[in-house]
Amino acid sequence: MAESVFDKETLLDLTVNIIPLGILAFFLILFVGFSAWGGSTLVGVVSLGLVIVPFALLALLTYVAALKIEATGGT
Repeated sequence: MAESVFDKETLLDLTVNIIPLGILAFFLILFVGFSAWGGSTLVGVVSLGLVIVPFALLALLTYVAALKIEATGGT
């Protein structure tokens, strides 16, 4: 049986980052699915950039934090 990369306590510690990732993913789907500002390409690119860049950086930070938590044994 394959073990999970991160155990239950690590995922619980990372919940403070996972919840904002979910919120950013919701807005990313909202911006892509419903183009409210269909007239200007610049506004669309800026609004997507303001969601995608923080999402990517927070996902990277969450992954690095999970690796550090696992390396220290969760203490």
